[in-house]
Amino acid sequence: MAAATPSSSTAKYDLTSTLSKHLDLHLMFPLLEFIDGNELLAYDPTDIQRARLALVKPTNMVEYAIEIHQDLEKTTAVPPEMAAEKETIERRIDANEKLDQELPKFFADYEAGTYEGTFSESQPLNLIWLQENLGVDKDALEKYYRVAKFEYECGQYEAAAPMLTNFLLVEENKQPSNDLGFAALWGKFAALILLPNEGYATKWDLALVEFEKLKAAIDARGDSDKQQLQQRTWLLHWSLFVFWNHPKGRDLIIDAFLSEKYLQAIQINAPHLLRYLATAMIVNKRRRSELKGLERVIQQERYTYSDPVTKFLECLRVDFDFDGAQEMLGECQLMLKSDYFLCNCTDDFVKAARFFIFETYCRIHEKIDITGLATKLMMEPEDAELWIVNLIRGAQLDAKIDSKNNCVIMGSNFPSVYQQVIDKTKDLTIRTYQLANNVERMYEQQATAERAAAAR
Repeated sequence: MAAATPSSSTAKYDLTSTLSKHLDLHLMFPLLEFIDGNELLAYDPTDIQRARLALVKPTNMVEYAIEIHQDLEKTTAVPPEMAAEKETIERRIDANEKLDQELPKFFADYEAGTYEGTFSESQPLNLIWLQENLGVDKDALEKYYRVAKFEYECGQYEAAAPMLTNFLLVEENKQPSNDLGFAALWGKFAALILLPNEGYATKWDLALVEFEKLKAAIDARGDSDKQQLQQRTWLLHWSLFVFWNHPKGRDLIIDAFLSEKYLQAIQINAPHLLRYLATAMIVNKRRRSELKGLERVIQQERYTYSDPVTKFLECLRVDFDFDGAQEMLGECQLMLKSDYFLCNCTDDFVKAARFFIFETYCRIHEKIDITGLATKLMMEPEDAELWIVNLIRGAQLDAKIDSKNNCVIMGSNFPSVYQQVIDKTKDLTIRTYQLANNVERMYEQQATAERAAAAR
């Protein structure tokens, strides 16, 4: 993405330019729309338009490029090269309309249920069936894919998504080794993300399914370690759209980002994604038990990447610096409001972070001054007292308020010996299983190497 010059201190935390290195060009348009209207970032609108034009030029969205150019240059004239490109695109559209319609008609009938019961796991839709029954060969199927890709490049995501879905119905295209099928998976994932929300209520559920398919395909293709690392890095970035829009996304992102291979990709290629993982951890109280692993990663990567959210966790969980955590909480609010993916969870984050500060503070104090606590929670004393009363009423806090001395007196709430044993051993089975798998894999690799040596 072309550089845009910010005029706000909040923009130093903006990841738009960093994320752009790992996103498809089309996926950048929503991000540019967001920063264009974000007062906290205060980018120069002209710079954003130039960035848009740079992104649009490699695509087939030539009319959009002309519109941006005219806005930038304050003219109605169309540059000759853009006019020529527009004619080329229009000729391609006409040519696509004249292509054999046998395959599009078949897929329309398939969707309508005409072929219900014709195909099954033992008798899937494949090239042989298409050849014998429709006279459609591999070249015709590849042309269909290229038309779908052309529609996507034109910004016609509502046309591209079903076409790519149809292409992936054919058994040969589902195979991980099929390069066109793999490309179609990425294209379908992006097209689903870019579908308008209106009229596509289930698009995030469908996109989540494609995310899982891409994960499986990356593992199954057998590409080099470097290629797989790059593909996982792309998938992590693209998945942000899904996780921060899907109803269960705040939970699912933790599972995805903390899995071994993807956490490695974050540490090697994209430590800035720790922002999204840390935010999900803080707003998701049920997953707090997994914070220790994340804290270790944040400490390891602190010299390559940090932001208010990661610093907030460090201050609170590592250094027990409550004043630092309070300062970072204010910075977090500004940063989240200026982040395309996180802006809608700002209120949830602040609420969870305040409880997190309070919870941690209570662990090391028996008696807490309400006025001092209110300062650390960035609240008025009256609001802080009411907030604590509600926590006590909701059985979330073992404490009582001493109104005379304006303080909170904490109750004794130590975990039982049995609970401590459970907490320390609950992951033992998983770790043992992983260790056994690693040992088995090592022996298999050693045996394979010995057989290869013997064969020589």
